[in-house]
Amino acid sequence: MGGEAGERRLGRAMSFGIPDVALGLVMGFVDDPWDRDAISLVCRHWCRVDALSRKHVTVAMAYSTTPDRLLTRFPCLESLKLKAKPRAAMFNLIPENWGGSASPWIRQLSASFHFLKALHLRRMIVSDDDLDVLVRAKAHMLTSLKLDRCSGFSTSSLALVARTCKKLETLFLEDSLIAEKENDEWLRELATSNNVLEILNFFLTDLRASPAYLTLLVRNCRRLKILKISECFMLDLVDLFRTAEILQDFAGGSFDDQGQAVESRNYENFYFPPSLLLLSLLYMGTKEMQVLFPYGAALKKLDLQFTFLSTEDHCQLVQRCPNLEILEVRDVIGDRGLEVVAQTCKKLQRLRVERGDDDQGGLEDEHGMVTQVGLMAVAQGCPHLEYWAVHVTDITNAALEAIGTYSRNLNDFRLVLLDREANITESPLDNGVRALLRGCTKLRRFAFYVRPGVLSDVGLGYIGEFSKKIRYMLLGNVGESDQGLLQLSTGCPSLQKLELRGCFFSERALALAALQLKSLRYLWVQGYKASPNGTDLMAMVRPFWNIEIIAPNQDELCQDGQAQILAYYSLAGMRSDYPQSVIPLYPSV
Repeated sequence: MGGEAGERRLGRAMSFGIPDVALGLVMGFVDDPWDRDAISLVCRHWCRVDALSRKHVTVAMAYSTTPDRLLTRFPCLESLKLKAKPRAAMFNLIPENWGGSASPWIRQLSASFHFLKALHLRRMIVSDDDLDVLVRAKAHMLTSLKLDRCSGFSTSSLALVARTCKKLETLFLEDSLIAEKENDEWLRELATSNNVLEILNFFLTDLRASPAYLTLLVRNCRRLKILKISECFMLDLVDLFRTAEILQDFAGGSFDDQGQAVESRNYENFYFPPSLLLLSLLYMGTKEMQVLFPYGAALKKLDLQFTFLSTEDHCQLVQRCPNLEILEVRDVIGDRGLEVVAQTCKKLQRLRVERGDDDQGGLEDEHGMVTQVGLMAVAQGCPHLEYWAVHVTDITNAALEAIGTYSRNLNDFRLVLLDREANITESPLDNGVRALLRGCTKLRRFAFYVRPGVLSDVGLGYIGEFSKKIRYMLLGNVGESDQGLLQLSTGCPSLQKLELRGCFFSERALALAALQLKSLRYLWVQGYKASPNGTDLMAMVRPFWNIEIIAPNQDELCQDGQAQILAYYSLAGMRSDYPQSVIPLYPSV
C-alpha cells in the first residue's frame, strides 16, 4: 500500500465505509477543539474532511499564524475567535504599545473568508478603519461581533455597525476602551435598524446610554435575552424591565445617582421581569438589596463584585438564592458568608471571590477575611463546583486536601494568597497541593499565586507529577531553586500555556523547562534571574519558536525581577511590529 491510491484506501478503511458527507456531518457534532484536533490526526483523509467541516476556530495568539495559513487549513470557517495581547495586559503588566493590531487580520478576513459570520477579537487594537472594512465586506452576513477588552475604535464605527449589519444577533463590547464621538447615537441606530438582536453587552465600558434608547431597543428587539450595559440609574430603567418580557441576563445599571438624594429614592415597586435568571448590579447598598428578595429563588447567577454590601448583607441575600449556579463576590463576604453559601447553594457550579481592596471606582470595602475555614465549608457543601477562583488571607494544607476530597468536578481552580497578614497558619503547602491535584482529576486550568516559601521545590515536583491533564497553569512566588522548576517540567504532559511571576528562576532553567514540556506552546515570565543579554535563553531555541524580552520601559535595560519573557510557537515567523520596549531574541532581526 503506497502512494496516493494507498492513502485513499487507508482513508476509506479508517472511515469504515462512511461517505465523506456523512463523516463531515458526524464531525460537526464534535464541539471540543481538542477532540477535533485528535480526529484530524487519524489520517490525511480525515484531516481533509475536518478542514472542510470545521466551522469555528480559536487562535490563541494572533502572531502564531497568518490569515492565509488559516484559510488554507480551514476554507469554510464561519466563526473565528482571535486573541493577541498576553493575558498579563489585563493587569497593566504589558506595555500599551506592545502590539496586537487587528488590521492585518481584518483586511484578510474581509477579503477572503467568504463564509465568516461571527468574529470575536480579544485584547486587540481595532481601529474605526478596521471596522469600516469589515462592515463593507460582511454587513450582509455578520451575525456576531465581539470586541472583547479591545481598544482603538469609537462610537462612530459602532453606529456604522448598528446601521448596516441588519442580521446582527450579538454585539459584545465588554470592558473595551471606546472613544465617544456621537454620544449614544449608535444605540439609537441599533434600536431602529435591528430587530433580531439577542445579545447586547457593553458592561464595564464608559459608554453613555439613554434609558429611552434602551427601552426602544428592547421594544423593537423582541428576541433580546441578554442585556449588559454601563452605568445607568436603575429607577430610570423601570419601563425597560416592564417591556423586556424574555430578558434572562441583565448586568449594569447603577443604584448610585449623585443627582438625587438617597432618601428620595423609592424602590418599593421596582420590577424585574420574571424571566430574569442572571443578574449583575452596580453600587447596590444595604437599603437597595431588598429589591432582589422577591426574585432570589429564581436566580441562577448573582454578581455582587461592584456593590457596597457588608458581610451580613451577603449572608441575607445569599440565603434567598438557593438555586444559584454562579456567584461572583469580593472577599468582603468573609468566611461567614461562604459558610452560608455552602449551606444554601447546593447547585453552585462557579464561584469567584475577588480581592476587595483594589481600586474599583471608590467602592467602600470592609476588608472581609476569607481563610481555610470558608474554603473547607464550600468544598464540603458545594459538590458540583466546576470553576473556583478565590483570594484568601490564610490557607492550610487541610483546606487544600478538603478541596481534593470533595470538589472532584473542578476543571478550573485558581487561588491567590493575599499579603494582608504578616504570617499564615501553615507553610509549606506542598502536601495540600499534592492532595488537591490527586483528587481533582478533571482539572484543566490551575493557578496558584502565593508568597515566597509557601510552595517549595518538593511542591513543584508534585505539580509536575499530578498535573496529567492540566493545559494552562499560572504560578506565582513558588519554588526555592531551579531544581523545582526542572522537576515540574518532567511532568505536565498536557501543559500548553505556562505563566510564571515572581519565581526568580534562572534563564537557563526556564529554557530547559521549556524544552522538557513537550506540549508547551506559550510561556510568559515576569520576575526571573536575568543574564546581561539574555544569552541563556537561547538554549530554548527551536524551529517555529519566537522569543521576546519585554523591558520595563524604553529607557531601562532588562533587570532582575522587572523584565518579562514571552515565548510562543509561530508559523508566521518574526512579527514586524515590535515597539522599542520589546527585544526580539529569536528569530532576531
